[in-house]
Amino acid sequence: MRIKFLLIAFLTSVIGFSQSVNDYKAVIVPLKYDFLKSENQYRMSTMTKANLVKAGFQAFYGNEELPEGFGDRCEFLYVDVKKDNGFLITKLFVEFKDCYGKVVYTSEIGKSKEKDYEAAYRECLDMAFVSINALNYKYNGKTVNTSRAATTSIPATQIVAATAVSTPAADLKDPNLLFAQPTENGYQLIDKTPKVVMKLLKTSRPDSFIAIKDGVQGSLNAKDNQWFFEYYKNDQLVSEKVSVKF
Repeated sequence: MRIKFLLIAFLTSVIGFSQSVNDYKAVIVPLKYDFLKSENQYRMSTMTKANLVKAGFQAFYGNEELPEGFGDRCEFLYVDVKKDNGFLITKLFVEFKDCYGKVVYTSEIGKSKEKDYEAAYRECLDMAFVSINALNYKYNGKTVNTSRAATTSIPATQIVAATAVSTPAADLKDPNLLFAQPTENGYQLIDKTPKVVMKLLKTSRPDSFIAIKDGVQGSLNAKDNQWFFEYYKNDQLVSEKVSVKF
């Protein structure tokens, strides 16, 4: 009886994950993962995108210009590859998060005993995507309920603040436009190179972030329908305009 109950629970969870993944139009692939030292090291971003496309997803790099019809960042899933600890064995798994950083789906762990990093990561990623391929992803055409997503991942006090503040719209023609990629505690802003220019940490307000740029810590604040990076230099407040696409 216990085995039957666990089997039903497992099948229900798999179906639930499959349905939630199908609510999203496409997937954003970051140029760098936390366990790597540089962008697309060992071709990890390239291999991730290739596996996503093979699994039926539309996938775009974080710095890629999106085609028309992809206006709301909450229509996307944000993929992340994580490394698990292992002795003499490499372990990787894949996470899909929504625009608020809430985990929507986590793959099975891929394992490899290969000593060459690129070969090991490729084998792990291929194994992890076996469970993702089994989801048989197909976009169902639904509109993601962003207010529901916010409610499940942000405290009520923050939701009240979010409804009262209008964050600045991005100028897509600005040559210095930065693109926001979700991280564990906020975002990283990348340019078209691509290069990480600034790291943001969430605060209790949607119009203000703790910001770190070139080793300088300050804040990124929304004022007069613009974003400004503000910090102190020689006891003087410096305010730099920043164009960001969230």
